Amino acid sequence: MSFALIQKVNDEQKKAAVVDVRSGDTVRVHQKIKEGAKERIQIFEGVVIRTDNKKQHTSRITVRKVASGVGVEKSFLLHSPLVEKVEVVRRSKVRRNFLSYLRNRSGKSARLSAVNFDRESVNEVHDPEAEAEEARMKEEAKKAAEEKVAEKAAADEELAKKQAEVEARHSEEK
Repeated sequence: MSFALIQKVNDEQKKAAVVDVRSGDTVRVHQKIKEGAKERIQIFEGVVIRTDNKKQHTSRITVRKVASGVGVEKSFLLHSPLVEKVEVVRRSKVRRNFLSYLRNRSGKSARLSAVNFDRESVNEVHDPEAEAEEARMKEEAKKAAEEKVAEKAAADEELAKKQAEVEARHSEEK
């Protein structure tokens, strides 16, 4: 295989724009989860303890949070179609790329000092494909709700017809 062909495939999989995420940022990652036929979006919020391959299609962040007293780490490929959106909530001052020392710390010693930043400009990323996908999912949900309402109305109408029929028979018998 030629390098140009591999590069072309990689560029096709790359998202148009990705949020600039750094180590020490507190982020909220919106991830698509498939459960059977249903699809939903789950939010994972935590501190970025590692960033890898920032400029490539394999760019990855590792996010750590403490849930019920247990540390949970998840790695997210930023260009993955399952990652809907990454939102920077808080930016902290750190001096290194890999914050693995946070694994050994808990409580106040695990805190990072916050830095002021323009949240709107950092999180403003326009990805037309993702926006179209989100609009499609909303449209599907709306159609499903309308179908459900129509089915319920048809069932209610059928029940009303049957009730009128039964009442007519009872009035004939008397």
